[in-house]
Amino acid sequence: MAPMSQQFATKSTLFEAIELINSGQISEAETLCRAAVKRNPQDVNMTALLGATLFKAGKNAEAEDFLRVSIQLAPNFAKPWSDLGQLLVDTRRPKDAVEILEKAVELNPEEGDAWFNLGKARAILGMGKAADEAFEKSFEFNPERKALALAAEHQQAGRAEEAERIYRDILRNNPENVDALRLLGTLTMGRGRFREAENLFRRAVSYALDYVEAHLDLGGALKEQHKLSEAIDSLERALELEPDNVQANYMLASVLAPAARTEDAVAAYRKVLSLRPSYPGAWLGLGHTLKTVGQQTEAIEAYRECIRLKPSSGETYWSLANLKTYKLGDADIADMQAQLERQELDEDFNVQSRVNFQFALAKAWEDRGDFDRAWTYYKDGNQTQRMEENYDPVRTETLNDEIIRVFDREFLHKHEGAGHASREPIFIIGLPRSGSTLLEQILASHSMVEGTAELPYLGMVATSLNHNRADGVLYPRAVHDLEGKQFTRLGQDYLDLAEIHRSEGKPRFIDKMPNNFPSVGLIHLVLPNAKIIDARRYPMDSCLSCYRQLFARGQSFTYDLTDIGEYFLQYQRMMDHWHELLPGRCLTVQYEDMVSDFDTQVRRLLEYCELPWEENCARFYETDRPVRTASSEQVRQPVHTRSIHFWRNYAKQLGELKEVLEPVLADYSRYEHINS
Repeated sequence: MAPMSQQFATKSTLFEAIELINSGQISEAETLCRAAVKRNPQDVNMTALLGATLFKAGKNAEAEDFLRVSIQLAPNFAKPWSDLGQLLVDTRRPKDAVEILEKAVELNPEEGDAWFNLGKARAILGMGKAADEAFEKSFEFNPERKALALAAEHQQAGRAEEAERIYRDILRNNPENVDALRLLGTLTMGRGRFREAENLFRRAVSYALDYVEAHLDLGGALKEQHKLSEAIDSLERALELEPDNVQANYMLASVLAPAARTEDAVAAYRKVLSLRPSYPGAWLGLGHTLKTVGQQTEAIEAYRECIRLKPSSGETYWSLANLKTYKLGDADIADMQAQLERQELDEDFNVQSRVNFQFALAKAWEDRGDFDRAWTYYKDGNQTQRMEENYDPVRTETLNDEIIRVFDREFLHKHEGAGHASREPIFIIGLPRSGSTLLEQILASHSMVEGTAELPYLGMVATSLNHNRADGVLYPRAVHDLEGKQFTRLGQDYLDLAEIHRSEGKPRFIDKMPNNFPSVGLIHLVLPNAKIIDARRYPMDSCLSCYRQLFARGQSFTYDLTDIGEYFLQYQRMMDHWHELLPGRCLTVQYEDMVSDFDTQVRRLLEYCELPWEENCARFYETDRPVRTASSEQVRQPVHTRSIHFWRNYAKQLGELKEVLEPVLADYSRYEHINS
């Protein structure tokens, strides 16, 4: 009888290992294979299987060693050649992969996976015709893969319905086809169906734990739904599999920043740049993150490097202009105008880049006092961006009508005292660019208060009432079905969602999403002890400041003067409703009062929030904290009155806006004669 160390694994052991792999128990399969290979290093089946298992576990270097050993043990065994070839493709060594995979298909011409990976390797090397031949061969042995390729072709060409039909046909016959799950997920992501995409990606990674691309896509779907903690987990899993994956590091950085892990985000962007120093997007993201933490010099250097690498990026120039305290030079203006002219001659120009250049040029000329030339660029930029937005002012008015009908005096009185008792949240609402960041910075300078960001979670709590409603009743009418503890649960849902942003552990936190003003009634019912601060500014200045700002996302009403004016009227209308039905519930802080009578207003603000006086609040500009809005650099300076009545610089262009705002301007007449 042969010594134990020379025994080959039994068929049952081999099948057990394969079953463990197929069921996703990679670690257990690895342990079993290692034990078998240790007993007999000449066991080619277990050696090859150990190599394949290590590859699935992301242990590529060790996997390659065992696969090469198995090839030496049995040079005519096609499977380890095929697995090694796939490993070489996945680790970006296409030239080596071609040689290995050509040997694999020579040994076994029916090895479909080897043909497919050979096609990928040849395609990477630019061997178009030879790549197509390899793909066609792979399709002969795998009709499902051929259908998948056709669906992907439809998807790439924009024929989404045809692609979706084929993906679903494939999954009907084979629900565990991870490529079909992932590609259908990317398609549904592109159509804004993020929850559906998330479910598809989750299924893909449940069947293929080592599927890096699916983990990345899952992270993206979770980020889109503001599930930041889960997104981080998914992206970190991808990095466990491939620590030097550039896209995984980049995506992780982009999620860490809004999750209040700013220093970690900086480190992740720097990791990307250590792997790929010429990655413009990483330099841009690094610049944004450094700006957030107040490292303006370093942020400017990052933006400048991005411009050097990609001078056609309008977003980078706008990012410099959007620092507010930084002025673009003559050379910058010349470069931007040249880029803009070049793009106007290009039929395939990037609309978003063009808009960014227009806003950046507007700000550059404005800083020079040439308001007429600045206005030309503001007008062109806003007109271009308005075409890209899907904003319907009638829908806004209709929704507000319904909110006013639902949240009437009787309904609010009926549920008085309902909701979660937490005193932690402080909401700052209003229009963008109306002084909300200044109020946030003052309050966040207090030892008991943490500033977070413009959190989307109140809207998510509201729309959660729409889920699984077969009767079509949506928010706001859906709140009529709520009773007692359901209001408390919604308050808890909001607090749970906001928790990831509370990195400092302070007892109070700020949510400064300005667009929460129609939801004051909902806040009152689900978080009755939360504080609500209405940041207000003279209407002409408030609306013009929105028009002069290119927002990263959202705020789709800001790219047309009439839209902005009418939106301000809706804001005024909603706040008047809340003040009438809930007197004293919200504190209105007028920007002009804040900057002209600062100490009085700070004391008033702290008293309303039931916070003791702290001198740090008066010296808010010395507070070192991340600030995630366009005013980040401005609130690192003492208050000034230079922005009061800035609109007068553009008075001759604002007749249309003034006419729209006429019904409310009289309410602000006391601010018309404040000197700027």
